[in-house]
Amino acid sequence: MYSHHKVRVTKEFSFEMAHALEGYDGKCRNIHGHSYHLSVTIIGTPINNLNNPKNGMVMDFGDLKGIVERVVIEPLDHSLVLFEESEFKKGIKNCSGQLVVFKPYNPTCENLIIDFARQIRFALPGGAQLHSLKLRETQTGYAEWHASDNGT
Repeated sequence: MYSHHKVRVTKEFSFEMAHALEGYDGKCRNIHGHSYHLSVTIIGTPINNLNNPKNGMVMDFGDLKGIVERVVIEPLDHSLVLFEESEFKKGIKNCSGQLVVFKPYNPTCENLIIDFARQIRFALPGGAQLHSLKLRETQTGYAEWHASDNGT
């Protein structure tokens, strides 16, 4: 019935993460944490097949949740994320049992969202495309990523 209509579907997530911005000229050069809120919007045409248990869906919210939790939330929730060349790296190596993630980029909100977009796009099944991401770092500050801005 609605087989030619594109629909955007959004799922929201929250996680806690600490980071430090290497070389930054303000307080954020120090290790500090945020309660992040991530909105993931996909776009696609709802399945039009009465024999498919996902009939009428672009993608099952539970399937989207599983992907985002696997590639973003589980690796980063309650972790410390640092640039792989961080000045803190020497001291961190001696902290056994701590979840520390080193990235090949400075973990700004902007760089994180680009990384998340890459990982989520790779993990999505056929028929659903990543439309946009919104990563809220504070109540008043966030970064957005849109496929249309990035030639996809």
